[in-house]
Amino acid sequence: MKIQILGSGCAKCRALTAVAEQAAHDMGLTYELEKVTDVKRFADFGVMFTPALVVDGAVKVSGKVPSLDETKKLLI
Repeated sequence: MKIQILGSGCAKCRALTAVAEQAAHDMGLTYELEKVTDVKRFADFGVMFTPALVVDGAVKVSGKVPSLDETKKLLI
């Protein structure tokens, strides 16, 4: 599984990274994490608001940090 966090590195971006890693760890998933900070690449995903969580190329959420339980559901 490939998890990408789209964002500038702000506090919300770091929070989304932490919750995504915790969710994947709790679920015992094998994953690769990539932090995407290039604004031009955000457009490739159609993301207008950050932070955004992308799983295997599909945008799961943008503009907010979901709870741990919500994130686990997004990783299924």
